[in-house]
Amino acid sequence: MSSMGKRETPLRILIVGAGAVGLFYGSRLHQPQSNVLVSLVCRSNYNAIKSNGVKLQTHSFGDYIFHPEHVFNSVQAADCIGHWDYVVVTTKALPPSDASKSEANLIRPVVSEGTTIVLIQNGIGIEKPYADAFPSNALLSTVTVVSAEQLEQGMVRQNRWTRISIGPWNSAGPKRGEERMKEFADILKSGGVKDAEMYDERGLQFVRWHKIAINASFNPSSVLSNGASNSGMAADPLLKTHILGTMYEVLRLAEVVLQSPLPSKFATPEKIVESSLRNTAKSEGEASRPSMWYDWAGGKPLELEVILGNVVREAERVNVEVPRIQSMYALLYMAQKRRDDANKKAKL
Repeated sequence: MSSMGKRETPLRILIVGAGAVGLFYGSRLHQPQSNVLVSLVCRSNYNAIKSNGVKLQTHSFGDYIFHPEHVFNSVQAADCIGHWDYVVVTTKALPPSDASKSEANLIRPVVSEGTTIVLIQNGIGIEKPYADAFPSNALLSTVTVVSAEQLEQGMVRQNRWTRISIGPWNSAGPKRGEERMKEFADILKSGGVKDAEMYDERGLQFVRWHKIAINASFNPSSVLSNGASNSGMAADPLLKTHILGTMYEVLRLAEVVLQSPLPSKFATPEKIVESSLRNTAKSEGEASRPSMWYDWAGGKPLELEVILGNVVREAERVNVEVPRIQSMYALLYMAQKRRDDANKKAKL
């Protein structure tokens, strides 16, 4: 693990979204010995974390307890700190019930001059609302692949590896974004996250589209197949054909949108399926499933728009057909609407 010299004045980071991803990365960014201090905005797990901190069981760093500098039960409460150097958004990218409740507007109380906004979220098209809301602030778009889950409130287990890719979004000028990207990556590396990778804006968008190819294939397919695991889908001949076809749909669209061929460093759909076959467990009941399945099974909203809907809209914009993506989007959009309507009627 690398280390930084101690700063004369504290650098303060606020994590908005205390799920498994936010808690894991918050624990690695928090480095009091270097005067880098992390605070959390929590919701349902506020009391547990306020009382006991965050307990982590990790493959990469062993077991430890993360005690953030502050724990807040709302973004508004975090406004008591005069300035946040970084506001890191790790919530699920869900459409708000109205524009005033968008995540970009919700973080407004904690964004001041010089604050850098970092988005660690799935999906494409997630940056524009923040760039529009905060045109003078540097904005970093970040993609992570991390196997982590919150076992209970305030307890996180990290399995296997992590990978986090960071790139600037040209909101406050490329130079400033690049400077803040380097600083943020250095803090992560100092916290032991060795594979914090830096990209230019287009390079990061390819990373984002490549991950969408995986998410848009496995996530909705697991819901539509009533909870099939990643390895189960990769092993089934019919679903394997569907998964491969969906990934190629997304990647062909990405090349048109970004006006460049996919860099050779990215894994092919065949390699992704092969890797998924190895991601097995002792039984099908324990095998790895996409997060969208757990959201559906738990009656929670799905990240349909940023994973499927925005892909469909981009395809329409550049006149590229994505029939598999369009079909899954239409089916799940209606399934979620019917479920939500039924729940509303049941409450009457």
